Amino acid sequence: MPRTVEEILAHADELATRFENFEPEEGHELSVDAIRALRQAVAEQSSAERHLLEAVKVARESGMSWATIGTFVGTSGEAARQRYSKRVA
Repeated sequence: MPRTVEEILAHADELATRFENFEPEEGHELSVDAIRALRQAVAEQSSAERHLLEAVKVARESGMSWATIGTFVGTSGEAARQRYSKRVA
């Protein structure tokens, strides 16, 4: 990792040269369909995580223990508490 200004500038020059000289190969091209699928999956995962957080909050408000919540989310009660307690408070 660069530390001095000179090293940072040299690294920047190296990256610029590599960028300018880059010749893409057919096998290195990104698939638009793959990118679209990944973006959709990440959006779905985010939505599911928000839904899960809301469900954990409702469960805690109804008096459900962390051990029981852990059972439902596939982990221990302590792991569930550590993961969700600050996020549902």
